Amino acid sequence: MVNRQDLVNYCADYLSVDKFKDYCPNGLQVEGCEEITHIISGVSANLALIEQAIDEKADALFVHHGFFWKNEDAKIIGIKRKRIAALIANNINLFGYHLPLDAHIKVGNNIQLAKKLAIRNPTPIGDTLVWQGEIDMSLSQFGQSVESTLKRKPLIFGDDNKQLKRIAWCTGGAQSYIDHAIDVNADIFLTGEVSEQIPAISQENDIAFISAGHHATERYGVQSLCQHLSDKFDLKHQFIDIDNQV
Repeated sequence: MVNRQDLVNYCADYLSVDKFKDYCPNGLQVEGCEEITHIISGVSANLALIEQAIDEKADALFVHHGFFWKNEDAKIIGIKRKRIAALIANNINLFGYHLPLDAHIKVGNNIQLAKKLAIRNPTPIGDTLVWQGEIDMSLSQFGQSVESTLKRKPLIFGDDNKQLKRIAWCTGGAQSYIDHAIDVNADIFLTGEVSEQIPAISQENDIAFISAGHHATERYGVQSLCQHLSDKFDLKHQFIDIDNQV
């Protein structure tokens, strides 16, 4: 069991929350019960995940995509009201960690994806959110590995026979960060989403590109964080995956 405020403080320190200028508040977003014994992790705080947390009688829900994003309507109406009302009615705490969870060197989305894909020598590129590492296979072989690991078919741009040595990646909607991959002479850039201009950028810079799914690439950080919290504070932990094709 852990006190809610102790958990807030620990996560803020462990994830270095104050170092990030983010698009949403990081930390406790909706207050629930004070003493926590059972936590659930998931990618996004949608109603389906909240309802499963209620069914499992969780004390806290940890997500990568929480509430209160910049430039969204601040009014608590419609689906936002339903989500928040369900959490409050069942006294469930909602913790959301966005960029701090992408960047963390032990439990973050990027390092955890590297482990899943057996990328060697993973390291951040400077002070960016993009990482680089090493693989040794063709684009076709790596695409098959991504599909097998993430359980979804990725979009792949490039020559199937291209031999890959240096990879750069960033989970989620990081397609605009392809320039960082080009700057370090990566053979391939992997992220979650793709925009209209990316195939041309990929071709013109002779860099392969894989869009492996925003949700699919960001399943692992929140699980790893909550497993760490479970071990440290002796908490029951479950990961619940509400599948998302994007």
